[in-house]
Amino acid sequence: MITKTMTAVTIAASLLGATLWAADSTGNAPLKETTMKSESPKTPSGPAEKRHPIRDAKNKFVTLETDLGKLTLELYHDVAPAHADSFAARAADGFYANTIFHRIVDNFMIQGGDPTGTGTGNAKYTLKAEFSKLPHEEGTLSMARTNDPNSASCQFFICLKKVPHLDGQYSIFGQLIKGYDVLHKIGSVETVMQPGGGEKSRPKTDLHLIKAYLSDADGKPIKK
Repeated sequence: MITKTMTAVTIAASLLGATLWAADSTGNAPLKETTMKSESPKTPSGPAEKRHPIRDAKNKFVTLETDLGKLTLELYHDVAPAHADSFAARAADGFYANTIFHRIVDNFMIQGGDPTGTGTGNAKYTLKAEFSKLPHEEGTLSMARTNDPNSASCQFFICLKKVPHLDGQYSIFGQLIKGYDVLHKIGSVETVMQPGGGEKSRPKTDLHLIKAYLSDADGKPIKK
């Protein structure tokens, strides 16, 4: 078990053939915590675009181009260097191109990064846990794993809201900086039961992570 106080454990990463997931204290009811508020620059053409403050301008940024738009993430090398470096390297070498978001739970999180699209794939290596005191909040980028704290590999999830029961249990290695509208579009897609049953979290229509690439904080690709 990941924690003695959790009644259901679910997130993630299904390495070595085991699929994990995380639920709230009732087992399946939506979480009730409020989301984090952040300052948003206003644009003259419409409402303010929500953006999260940059933690450290020296950190790397990765943009995920999806069927529904782009997500730009700051990688917290200062918090979880191994996870941040691994994610940046896999984004740069095309590992995540043409994969899918295989698990989406409304009001909880979106999960992707599995090369097999099944929830059981990995990158043929694992990462040691880099737990921190950072909270899982709206837009938090964290790494999925099995019951083994050191089993994370390539599957990641992005929180749709504050999820405190995951704090200290999964390695947070970044934060969504830009693309909160896209995050919630992805989080609200229609889902069906996963193959074999168990959870209604499989997008009815495949939702692709078309490509991932190193970028600046505005999502513009960095030329090699």
